[in-house]
This record gives sequence, C-alpha cells and structure tokens, in this order.
Amino acid sequence: MKKLALFTFLLSAIFQFRAGAAAYTDSVQVITYASTLDSLKQALKENQYDSLKAGIYVQIAAQYLKYDTIASKRVRANYQNEAINYTMLALHGFSRYDDTLGMRMCFDYLTKVYRSQKKYSQAKWFVLQSNTISRTINDKPGIIASLLQLAGIKMDIKDYSLAMRDLNEALKLSVENHFATTEARVQENYAVLYNRTKKYGKAAIALKRMDYIYDSLAKAEKAMLAKASVPDSMQAKKKLLTTRKAGRLVPLKRMALL
Repeated sequence: MKKLALFTFLLSAIFQFRAGAAAYTDSVQVITYASTLDSLKQALKENQYDSLKAGIYVQIAAQYLKYDTIASKRVRANYQNEAINYTMLALHGFSRYDDTLGMRMCFDYLTKVYRSQKKYSQAKWFVLQSNTISRTINDKPGIIASLLQLAGIKMDIKDYSLAMRDLNEALKLSVENHFATTEARVQENYAVLYNRTKKYGKAAIALKRMDYIYDSLAKAEKAMLAKASVPDSMQAKKKLLTTRKAGRLVPLKRMALL
C-alpha cells in the first residue's frame, strides 16, 4: 500500500509539473508578444497619418497570427479573433489606397485564421481573392502559394479531385519556372493527398521525389560553397595549368616587346 501511495503521489507530481511548465511557457510567450503588441499599439496611437495606419494594423495582426505557438485554447481563440479584427482594419486601409500587395497579404492572413477555425467557406473565399491578385500581376510564386493553400482547404473538406487539379497546376508552374524548392513542397502536398485517399504507393513516390529534389539542391549548394572556398592562389594555379594545356606560354621578354 505504501509503495502504491508513493507511486500515485509521484505520478500526480509529474502531471502537475508538466501542466505548470506548459502554463509557464504560454505565459512567457504571451508576455513576449504583449510587449511587441504594446509598442505597436502605442505607435498606432502616436501616428497622425491615415495612410500609415494599415501598415501598423497588419503588423499587429502578424503578432496575433502567432496563435499556433500557444497551447491555451482560450488564449489561442482570443489571438485568432484579434488577428481577424486587425487584418480587417488593415484591409480597409489598403483597399482605400488601392494597395493590391497589402490587400493580398490581408487575404492570406484571413485564409490562415479561418482555416484554423475550420471555417472553410470563408478561408476558400479569401484565398481565391489572393489568387486573383497574384494572377493579375503575374506573380508566379504567389499563384503557386495560393494554389497550395486552396488545395489544402479542399483536402480538409475531402474535395480531393479539385485539390488534385490545384496541385497539378502548382506543379506545372513550379517546373516551368524552375522553382525547385516550390516543386518539392508540391510533391509533399501530393503525398498528403495520396495518404488521405489511401493511395500509399503513390504517396511514397511523391515523398521520394521530394527527397530527391532537396538532396539535389543540397549537393548543388555544397558544390558552390566548395568552389567559393578555394583560395585565390589555387584558382590562379588552375588557370595557369589550363593555359599551358591550351598552348605554350609566351616568354616574358617577348611579351615585353609586343
């Protein structure tokens, strides 16, 4: 009985410690964010120009968008609501001055929050607005990013055929424009889709393609770094040897006479 009581006490103490540690981590994160938020809100109060308010609003919203690092459901929900509120304020400001890039940023922010809240109709609408702006200005990376978001939302609502269509377009654009890192991300999304549709063999192939792309990028970067780290004297020596192979060297005296 004594051993059982001791074991129960220790188990309870461990759980209390973990809960306390999680609460402490949350409180530290909230204090850090609050410090930044306070300074931004102070800047908003001191700002006298309406044209600058949207930029401050969107920075405040960006701080609240860090809700996914907070464990507390109550605090996380509050951050999500504040992110929406300040993003909407920023959106109105950007639209007043026809700032399409600012508007697109707001659409992306709202897409993230509404998807986290599982409000898929709203998330889908806002990501489509972001996609439209990217297509209008012919921003290929922006188009691909919105397509990946759109595919993710469609996978969440189990609309797999339409999600596949978005991924196919994203892959086509990334390959045509030689966006290797983006292509790897597309392959990763293919793997998610295939896993959800229980096509595990295709998922494995997509992951192998992703790994191959990342490995190729890593090797290319390593080769570039190795080339850049070769001392100048070594480069000169290599150049001299190459010149000797190409043809005989002109004597110094003869060069002086030329």
